[in-house]
Amino acid sequence: MVSDGGMRPLGPRPSAVGAGGANAHAGPDAHGAGPRNVRADDPAGALALAEEVLERALRLGASEAEVLVMAGDSALTRFANSEIHQNVAERSVTVSLRHVVGSRIAVVSTGKVDSDGLRSLVHRAAAIARSCEELDDWAGLPKPANGDGSITGGAVDAWAVGTAEASPEFRAEGVRAVISAADAAGVTAFGSFSTDSESIAIANSNGIRAAERRASSQLLTVHMSPDGGTGYAEAVSRDARTIDAAAIGREAAAKARASDNPVTIEAGDYPVVLEEYAVVDITDMLGYVGFSALAVQEERSFFEPGRRVGSDLVSMIDDWSDPAGLPCSFDYEGVPKQRVPLLEAGVCQDVVFDSQTGARAGRASSGHGLPAPNPWGPFPTNVVMAAGETPRDELIGGLERGLLVTRFHYTNVVHPKLAMITGMTRDGTFLVEGGRIVGPVRNLRFTQSYLDALAGVSAVGSTRKTLRGFLGAAVVPALRVDGWTFTGITEH
Repeated sequence: MVSDGGMRPLGPRPSAVGAGGANAHAGPDAHGAGPRNVRADDPAGALALAEEVLERALRLGASEAEVLVMAGDSALTRFANSEIHQNVAERSVTVSLRHVVGSRIAVVSTGKVDSDGLRSLVHRAAAIARSCEELDDWAGLPKPANGDGSITGGAVDAWAVGTAEASPEFRAEGVRAVISAADAAGVTAFGSFSTDSESIAIANSNGIRAAERRASSQLLTVHMSPDGGTGYAEAVSRDARTIDAAAIGREAAAKARASDNPVTIEAGDYPVVLEEYAVVDITDMLGYVGFSALAVQEERSFFEPGRRVGSDLVSMIDDWSDPAGLPCSFDYEGVPKQRVPLLEAGVCQDVVFDSQTGARAGRASSGHGLPAPNPWGPFPTNVVMAAGETPRDELIGGLERGLLVTRFHYTNVVHPKLAMITGMTRDGTFLVEGGRIVGPVRNLRFTQSYLDALAGVSAVGSTRKTLRGFLGAAVVPALRVDGWTFTGITEH
């Protein structure tokens, strides 16, 4: 399979919505397409554009074709040194065509959706497909599971007017609240406030038609103290109006002050309390190395149905409909998303599939396909970890001598089948003795099996946060883990 044009970061914003930044107004052409201005709040317009490109591709000899249209408005307000220094916005439409000739496949994308741009798109795709090598195990584009294959939203509310209509002034007010909290604590604020809305539509030659509008927002900040402390806080929501910016500012400011003048402790094994910002790295990594059908088929996954890999306190599900996360009805192949249990009381249940991995396994797609071309395979993008019964103070109170970790940084896979990960702590690491925080410590490097960490979970927080993940969002609690292996110390 050949791609002409890059794969954009995936939404709802693990990245910006849309790509390309081209004029979305298409003039009349020989095929009768009239003027069009596809907007972020217009899934019907996005689907009409997808159907037009699909028709063009089939006329040029495609045996199968799939068109993905993303029309998005993305805006970002950045701040540094407790001042707003950048406000940017992008309105874009991207059309991606998967053109199939037998088992030869090309994927071509464009941001030009006038008549000439669309004509160029389909002609390039047809020419490239003819020169591609055949794929031995091509299973074809997905087909509707039942009915006519149409999804027009409504199964889940993925839209929020408060995000779609968020102005620069609205984001500036949120940033002002964050900076005010930093000023009150005598620290300096850095971060960003983003709002994203998009209409996404998919049409393919097998009858799939899917369209809906989606929204997401994220406020994150790092506060830095003149005495060396740093603190992090983040909030993610479908509706930007529900983000409590002042609370985010106070959380980061308090953490920055509490981590002033850290001391060095020896590396070694410590029981830990992982805040939600660290836990989301666990769910991301396990999704990547384990709960993907491609990882299983390539024999690089730890997953075995019925295998116990975690404490009975740990349950995870990929749930597209959970309103606490960033819901969405279908994947980037137009397949309806399914709720997929990943872990139940620490025992492996299932993995997620796209159409290709599903065909190899004799399974239906679970609606977890990513935009083509996709070398990563399917990925759980709406992970929800079950809350426990332990208040946050009691999580820490259960440590006789251990560490409280705010979040991880620069994590990488060492051994995928063991889910062995290396990385560092960041923005608030604290020594706990006798169930009480006694002071900050310098950041530590770790090499740790995330499976062993799950097996060592002895308490789960009773509250959860919605946070940005690698390719989606996760809803996670804090965890107390009986053992974590720290292999080195840092200078900061």
